[in-house]
Amino acid sequence: MTRTSALVATLLAGTLLTSGAVAQNLSIATGGTGGVYYPMGGGIAAVLSKHVPGMQATAEVTGGSVDNLKLIGSGKPYIGLSMADAAQDAARGEDKFKGHKVDVRTLMVLYPNRMHVVSVEGRGVNTFADLRGKRVSTGSPGSATEVMAFRLLEAEGIDKDKDLKRERLGVAESVNAIKDGKIDAFFWVGGLPTAAVTDLANTPGTKIKMIDHADAVAAMNKKYGNLYVEDVIPKDTYKGMDADNKQATVMNILVAAASMDDKTAYEIVKTIFERRDDLIAVHKEAANFKLDNQKASASPVPFHPGAAKYFAEKGIKVN
Repeated sequence: MTRTSALVATLLAGTLLTSGAVAQNLSIATGGTGGVYYPMGGGIAAVLSKHVPGMQATAEVTGGSVDNLKLIGSGKPYIGLSMADAAQDAARGEDKFKGHKVDVRTLMVLYPNRMHVVSVEGRGVNTFADLRGKRVSTGSPGSATEVMAFRLLEAEGIDKDKDLKRERLGVAESVNAIKDGKIDAFFWVGGLPTAAVTDLANTPGTKIKMIDHADAVAAMNKKYGNLYVEDVIPKDTYKGMDADNKQATVMNILVAAASMDDKTAYEIVKTIFERRDDLIAVHKEAANFKLDNQKASASPVPFHPGAAKYFAEKGIKVN
């Protein structure tokens, strides 16, 4: 190296150190392309890349919450979207995480995730009990949709292995399968509206059937803790709905490894809240990113200290 090039390199290094612009790559684990996690994760990646100095964030397609939590547990630089029930399992090392506990922390509470139990007219599925003997998708293997679907079936007294002809498809694949007559119904937990369900509802010659199941919430909470609430999907959400759909809802949270440094966690949460309008333009569920929703009772997983610092500055105690 010549004296001149050495001097340039020294000056460049000094500039980077004084500016704090240290390159940092971050992956955001989302979900399938037909749901809300993927576009929302893409929006978060865009605002973080643009407004956090030195950060380059990218959104990745995944199987959903369970996969996302496993990626966070891998030690690689990930944050992820997750349903609260799957995050609780990961933190406790239960269910799909048995023997593989994940040291995970909450960055922020996002928006409510609503369970959709979907069929179409002509398949003989008008009530939850009608699922017996039918061809039903319970969600992709790496998803929290599958976790919640199994708990809902259990609460309703239906054996997932004996009483159903079960498939394991993501929401986009489920919609294609029901259009093709390969399944009669599917489970999906997502924000409103979910693009793939909208596509099904808007298909010519198809009338969507949203199956009520809110009566199962009490039994689910009795066994798994107070994770679920009785809720509704309003009848104007999807074309063809005859009435509000009475269903079970669980919160979505943004999670990171406990080992993430406090400054990075703080900057992520601060930027998301400051650029919330940019995210609402991506998907309207971002309107539910509210400071009022940030409380210990809203997530079964403790908040990251860096996130807690941001909320404390806003007068909110989360831990």
